Amino acid sequence: MGRAVDPYVAALLGTVALAALLPASGRTAVAVGGAADVAIGLLFFLYGARLSASEALAGLRQWKLHLVVGASTFVLFPLLGLAASGLVPSLLSDRLYTGLLFLCIVPSTVQSSIALTSTARGNVPAAICAGTYSSLVGMVATPLLAAWLIGSTVGFSAHGLLTIGTQLLLPFLAGQVLRRWIAPFIGRHKKKLGLLDRFSILLVVYTAFSRGMTEGIWHQVTPGRLAILLGLSGALLALALGLTSFAATRLGFSREDRVAIVFCGSNKSLATGLPMAAVLFGGAAGPVILPLMLYHQTQLMVCAVIAGRWSRQSGAQVALPTASPVPDSVGDSEAGSGSGLAVRVRGAAS
Repeated sequence: MGRAVDPYVAALLGTVALAALLPASGRTAVAVGGAADVAIGLLFFLYGARLSASEALAGLRQWKLHLVVGASTFVLFPLLGLAASGLVPSLLSDRLYTGLLFLCIVPSTVQSSIALTSTARGNVPAAICAGTYSSLVGMVATPLLAAWLIGSTVGFSAHGLLTIGTQLLLPFLAGQVLRRWIAPFIGRHKKKLGLLDRFSILLVVYTAFSRGMTEGIWHQVTPGRLAILLGLSGALLALALGLTSFAATRLGFSREDRVAIVFCGSNKSLATGLPMAAVLFGGAAGPVILPLMLYHQTQLMVCAVIAGRWSRQSGAQVALPTASPVPDSVGDSEAGSGSGLAVRVRGAAS
């Protein structure tokens, strides 16, 4: 099912290491921070430009499936996050718990969910729409849930909530408005723009972790707490997978729909979560995004194994092409761009 560590995840970890060894400070930090702000706006402009509103509306016919995915993403996960509050301060610091809670309110992925659903022979069109709707709802729901559940603690501010509108939502809407004119350009340069997406997120990570280094907040992240956080990521994923599978079965969904519900309802978007954390938490974003990064790598590895097992159980022919899961850092909105299934396919040429 692919590499144990995706190359882009390795690049993220390398960026963290670079920020630890050579953090941006002084005028350099100001310049890098400004560049990161511009990159975030560009990132969401491209998300808006890629999203086909007509295709998204067409997918509303399976509203029950999308409702279950939304309930998992924005109700079940926050409840699980709140249940972990008892781990503070004995096992988790306030900042790391805030990161865990923020992870629980981030929307689902598009790219990874599509790839996993395709591999497991599930309902891929439903996965495309479910991931797209989750991203759209998350533009509003994630900041509001952050204001409600996290409040003014650990660097969160009302100013950050307002900045979401100007730095994320407005560029996204601008991309939607201009889509009819720029969609052909985006289609022709998808690969180059994908690299720009990835670089933008790496810049956000470098900026956030650099601020954490210069402000001396990383002493709270001991190896023991890091191991606990990794274990919690695995436990959270296991609960999400189990509960979504149980709910989808009890509600009478078909096998194909259950596959889409499980993957869309348990995955979290790195591409959307990192920029939002940078805007909402500012200089305190470093420890806040760490749980999301760990969860993302965990979901890639675990869900890849599950998808492969479900594919074999479905009796799929070995000669059929299979899609390999990819990190959602590029094109969480690509699936709605009218380009069809935004997945990487292996074996199609054989």
